[in-house]
Amino acid sequence: MDQSVAIQETLAEGEYCIIAVQGVLCEGGSRQSRLLGLVRYRLEHGGQEHALFLYTHRRMAITGDDVSLDQIVPVSRDFTLEEVSPDGEFYILGSDVTVQLDTAELSLLFQLPFGSHTRMFLQEVARACPGFDPSTRDPEFLWLSRYRCAQPEASDSPTLRDWNSAPGTWPARCTIGGGGSNFNSSRLNEKGLLVDQSSGVQDKPESLLPRQNKSKSEITDMVRSSTITVSDKAHILSMQKFGLRDTIVKSHLIQKEEDYTYIQNFRFFVGTYNVNGQSPKECLRPWLSHGIQAPDVYCVGFQELDLSKEAFFFHDTPKEEEWFKAVSEGLHPDAKYAKVKLIRLVGIMLLLYVKQEHAAYISEVEAETVGTGIMGRMGNKGGVAIRFQLHNTSICVVNSHLAAHTEEYERRNQDYKDICSRMQFCQVDPSLPPLTISKHDVILWLGDLNYRIEELDVEKVKKLIEEKAFQTLYAYDQLKIQVAAKTVFEGFTEGELTFQPTYKYDTGSDDWDTSEKCRAPAWCDRVLWKGKNIIQLSYQSHMALKTSDHKPVSSMFDIGVRVINEELYRKTLEEIVRSLDKMENANIPSVSLSKREFCFQNVKYMQLQIESFTIHNGQVPCQFEFINKPGEESFCKQWLNANPSRGFLLPDSDIEIELELFVNKTTATKLNSGEDKIEDILVLHLDRGKDYFLSVSGNYLPSCFGSPIHTLCYMREPILDLPFETVSELTLMPLQTEDDGSRLERPMEIPKELWMMVDYLYRNAIQQEDLFQQPGLRSEFEHIRDCLDTGMIDNLSASNHSVAEALLLFLESLPEPVVCYSAYHNCLECSGNYTASKQVIFTLPTFHKNVFNYLMAFLQELLKNSAKNHLDENILASIFGSLLLRNPARHQKPEMAEKKKAQEFIHQFLCNPL
Repeated sequence: MDQSVAIQETLAEGEYCIIAVQGVLCEGGSRQSRLLGLVRYRLEHGGQEHALFLYTHRRMAITGDDVSLDQIVPVSRDFTLEEVSPDGEFYILGSDVTVQLDTAELSLLFQLPFGSHTRMFLQEVARACPGFDPSTRDPEFLWLSRYRCAQPEASDSPTLRDWNSAPGTWPARCTIGGGGSNFNSSRLNEKGLLVDQSSGVQDKPESLLPRQNKSKSEITDMVRSSTITVSDKAHILSMQKFGLRDTIVKSHLIQKEEDYTYIQNFRFFVGTYNVNGQSPKECLRPWLSHGIQAPDVYCVGFQELDLSKEAFFFHDTPKEEEWFKAVSEGLHPDAKYAKVKLIRLVGIMLLLYVKQEHAAYISEVEAETVGTGIMGRMGNKGGVAIRFQLHNTSICVVNSHLAAHTEEYERRNQDYKDICSRMQFCQVDPSLPPLTISKHDVILWLGDLNYRIEELDVEKVKKLIEEKAFQTLYAYDQLKIQVAAKTVFEGFTEGELTFQPTYKYDTGSDDWDTSEKCRAPAWCDRVLWKGKNIIQLSYQSHMALKTSDHKPVSSMFDIGVRVINEELYRKTLEEIVRSLDKMENANIPSVSLSKREFCFQNVKYMQLQIESFTIHNGQVPCQFEFINKPGEESFCKQWLNANPSRGFLLPDSDIEIELELFVNKTTATKLNSGEDKIEDILVLHLDRGKDYFLSVSGNYLPSCFGSPIHTLCYMREPILDLPFETVSELTLMPLQTEDDGSRLERPMEIPKELWMMVDYLYRNAIQQEDLFQQPGLRSEFEHIRDCLDTGMIDNLSASNHSVAEALLLFLESLPEPVVCYSAYHNCLECSGNYTASKQVIFTLPTFHKNVFNYLMAFLQELLKNSAKNHLDENILASIFGSLLLRNPARHQKPEMAEKKKAQEFIHQFLCNPL
């Protein structure tokens, strides 16, 4: 996700966030998450200045609401950013990059995630440094004055001290900035840091250089048109711009991989542990290292690392450091390990370690997260993943925590599919589309998958466990049933379950759950795999650990990894280059398309439609890309996407392109009003070839989702029963329109669709546990939307969670929020003064005021049943605060303090009489 978008929303006019990266600020013994944004300001005389903006943030930094400005570091002449390597820490290609930021007044230490994005970030910072050229003006940073808390002192321009404090220092390695960079003689090293090439010396141990550098000059001579060394699949094309010839070489090398590689087994430990929000209380060696040979690779996953509300709504938790330390201390004592990566989403954490001797053969490390909680954003459920290359084999490790409760297997299936579709990793070559989980040679999937045992009562389950009749019990396992039905984990394998269920125990014991709920035992915690040359050596639980209500699970694998034979590799490369020499400049690329006109019928709100076509290439290798039309910022309209949007084709090969049409809150209103239509032209461009034009058309079915409140109040009939001209007229009607009596029917006090959802929840869900905190089913949302848009409320049949999420999505889709943009700042100012707050609500347009009061009355009814539904004022204020009060469009987004004021504003109405 591009988090610079969230930062941009906090900036003033003339300020632009070039790029942002998420990192960890290391101060003494503490580690705090920070979002770093490089901000450019264009000066009136034509120059520009830069500053590094540091934000505290939620993990899912989607909008400016989610970030809070913590510190600003001007990129001045004395600004440097240096890679550091603490004494005793082993360097590993693919590990997090540790950098130190220094100015005359300041010293900060950060860990940044390894990968292509961090590489680009560091390159942009290097470009921003002003240098030491005496002929250029010193940066003054007057534009930063508005961010200062204190009044300016007597000096004309602010000093660095106004923005920064000065924690400690750290020894330096390779420097970015400092004014001495010569960009013409510099290049990016493996971690994205600039190193000077003019001396011909790299600041890196000889043993850790990529193997292919041994024959660098020979290979460079062969690939004459390349600007880089072509090497094995793990290191090919590690720069940002690629020539066609390089891409052809890469493709042929991958096709002929078996000609120059051999299989070597590596031992993998894969472990999963739901720790129920606990801190580590016992040594983890019984789980991680007792009775086994030292693994080559450790993949260790946790769920429910932290169950606090702070971890749910915000990112930071001390539990991350506690469990990281516990794992590091529990690794096998007979080997030394280097941490490759740590990735966490709220309570879901994944750690990857390798033996130090394998570190030089790890590359292309990327990590991503997908939240599948309420509204598809919250990270209380979802997945985290790390992908990497080990020698010439691509590996993806996924740790997931899927939806809970026995009856919710369909939601678990949906969570799995969401993780598979939304988890995407950037490739080293930015011209290539992102990698999905399935595009890897080996996939290891671990976690609390939460599938339960069905159709048996608790006592029958316990009896079968006591008899160790695990295979009899396994026949009733939901995951086994769903895999057999091919609804999830198609193509994956799981070993035989020879251990008793790992959930649910009384904490601190081996006794089954004795709480009031008395949960039935279940194999919630699982390990599955997909790929070739994989042998499972063990699959077991570890009863010795009693910290949690789950038992940890581990599996050992021997995985065959493709390792390069250098001599065969060189011969293969020579053959490829010779054949390219003969073919080069042969012809102009030409392709044929299976289809050029696409019609999307009856498009609905938040319901994906896909049309596909095939590109068949002729006899010349070609690169294709959808390009922008003149005067347009994107190659297609916002509701459309092409996947992949660019790529490479070998001679006589095919690729399928999917056109994905998806209408959401951003695009629905203009489609309702007729200001936009399902019409577009796409331009498919061939490098060195011609352009092909694709026509997209269709029709959109108007929806209450994305319609203004006052528009819906004037619609007594369901929106799909009205003529399109009427829907368009009412959608375009100004907010403050008074009823002049010309309309045949008086408007309703609130939208009927809102009443339908709230009434359903009032009748059916007033005591529903975790209401507004668990997501619903996507298929049920589509059914709810159709019932609202057709007025067939009697047909509404859905889970309480699905209706609750539909209500939140409805409020989020309103083009003008319940509390109008014009009243937003008044609400913040009145936060804490209930009388003044009520007065602000009283001044809202009638329909908006009615909706606000109606919702507050409903939420108060929910709170009367908090003993059953476990809701409290803080939870509801956090959820509804950002939906009912939204910052004005194109205005500065709030810092966290403002966000909390918005929540406090709603909190008042939940705790006081209306």
